[in-house]
Amino acid sequence: MDLRGFLKIIARRWPLATAVLLLGIAAGWTVTAVTTPVYEARTQLFVATHSAEGDTTQLNQGQNFSQARVQSYAAIVATDQVTEPVVRDLDLDTTPRALASRITAEAPLNTVLINIRVADTDPRRAAAVADEVAERFAKVVEELETPAGARTAPVRLGITEHAAVPSVPVAPNALLNLAAGLLAGVLGGIALVVLLETLDTTFKHHTALAELTGLPVLGIIPFDKEAPEHPLVNAVPGHSPRAEAFRRLRTNLQFAQVDERPKVLVVSSSMPGEGKTNTAANLALSLAEAGIRTCLVDADLRRPCVARTFGLVQDAGLTTVLIGRAGLDDVMQEGPGGLSVLTSGAVPPNPTELLASARMAETLKDLAGRYEAVVVDTAPLLPVADTVGLAPLAQGALLVVRASKTSREQVRMATEALRTVGVRTLGTVFSVVPTAKSKGYGTYGSYEPRSEEKGRHRMPVPRTNRAREGVALSYLAGDK
Repeated sequence: MDLRGFLKIIARRWPLATAVLLLGIAAGWTVTAVTTPVYEARTQLFVATHSAEGDTTQLNQGQNFSQARVQSYAAIVATDQVTEPVVRDLDLDTTPRALASRITAEAPLNTVLINIRVADTDPRRAAAVADEVAERFAKVVEELETPAGARTAPVRLGITEHAAVPSVPVAPNALLNLAAGLLAGVLGGIALVVLLETLDTTFKHHTALAELTGLPVLGIIPFDKEAPEHPLVNAVPGHSPRAEAFRRLRTNLQFAQVDERPKVLVVSSSMPGEGKTNTAANLALSLAEAGIRTCLVDADLRRPCVARTFGLVQDAGLTTVLIGRAGLDDVMQEGPGGLSVLTSGAVPPNPTELLASARMAETLKDLAGRYEAVVVDTAPLLPVADTVGLAPLAQGALLVVRASKTSREQVRMATEALRTVGVRTLGTVFSVVPTAKSKGYGTYGSYEPRSEEKGRHRMPVPRTNRAREGVALSYLAGDK
């Protein structure tokens, strides 16, 4: 993954990354808010040695002696010999060991100084304990250094700096906590986004789809927020990006098989909700718009949507022909632009058997003889076996894949299912592709009709089909 790909991932999932970042900052602020302030008082001692007055040699020896011993003295500060009397004398509500954990002592190298720090939640108590620890520590050291039988110790510890009452707490460090929360939020957000991207096996770009299937991507259908109101592209005035995308699909499909163009084309998808019916309906409209005699057949006998989309009668259609109760001329309906539409008819109890029957083969052959192109909308491949039985009766197939929804495994299984039954898969259609808003020439974008156009440009119901006039159009990018 290069830097550009990584930045695209972050941009695509920026709401999640931002939420984790804000959560990290909030955690840092919360830690600061709930932590009890801790104050630190500091005192300093000087270690001196007794020497004969004016004796330079003894003075130098004493200095070296003090520097050699001062590191050991610092280790005595937090011992029970020091802390027990301090707890008792100050009547502290703690134990000597607990007090020792709040005391730190250090002796800078090449000096005879000892710095003592005491931390406490009460600033005044911290200063009092620091001074008491310094005094008690000086006595303990002098007692330890006094030789047996001697009256004075060779060293003497004097307090050079008494503890002052601290005014600013040393903990919590608000800036440090916020910085830590910010860093944790950034790293956590990046890690979560990368993890989700790794686990996400859906397609974000058409090139990945082509690489997996080995099939050309014949069409890229952009997401259009107006599609729920205008599912059919010719219901939208002007040249919307979605309409142009279906025209490109029509052109690419004509180039896909120059020598042997399929008359009967099956349009399917791996799972429901990928936009197969929307693709089939608008592809058929685009072909009819180009002057090609086209018939759209609704062969999704589980959850048919074509009749509702065009505002046509569904009760009589394909199933009526298959059971011999009517002929094609009796149930064929007229769609916009000269498009002929064969709706599904009544939903049967045995769709798989009907679609794989000899009667279905005869019906498709009859349609191929009447029309230059027959577009068949079928059921999804993976949930049911309807399309697997129907597909061999066609001369070609299109597989619709929805961006950011269809997984790689689903597409692999769908293409394998079509390959197994011997149908020629011409290519794929990448549907509902999110695109950046752009008004440039030849770019995808969302068509935004003028306010006075909304609700006025709906697909008219043909005069021959007034039985279902007023049926609302449905958006088939989410067809069932």
